[in-house]
Amino acid sequence: MLTELCQELNNYFDKERHFGTFTIADGTIAADFLVPGQYYRVVGSIFNDGVHKYGSEELTDEIFKGSVWALAIPAAVINLAAEIAEWQLKYGGADSAAMSPFQSESFGGYSYSKGSGVTSGSTVGAVGWQTAFRSSLNRWRKL
Repeated sequence: MLTELCQELNNYFDKERHFGTFTIADGTIAADFLVPGQYYRVVGSIFNDGVHKYGSEELTDEIFKGSVWALAIPAAVINLAAEIAEWQLKYGGADSAAMSPFQSESFGGYSYSKGSGVTSGSTVGAVGWQTAFRSSLNRWRKL
């Protein structure tokens, strides 16, 4: 979820970027500039692009030419990612009303109407996590 959240924010909270050839062996990247527990972003990998936590990752072994960004993601953003992940489990699944192709339905005395919001394509649709958490996201957003 952190990768998607940082993409949405256009903010990876990067502190330094390292370019070169990197080796991932036994599920861990060889990067002496990272400290255990630090988040980092892999760019240019075939299998491992995205945001990971150093020391707890389970990456696919490979050698790649690209970059590794040392990140300093605030605890509030990490907590927000956890909240969004919980929200996605509850409201974003295929069995939730948000995934129905219908804006509203009624049958046999039962009816419902989905909430709607403006998506990035400027069309009205089901509320996604981006809309549901917009006010919390705006604080961290980069233009």
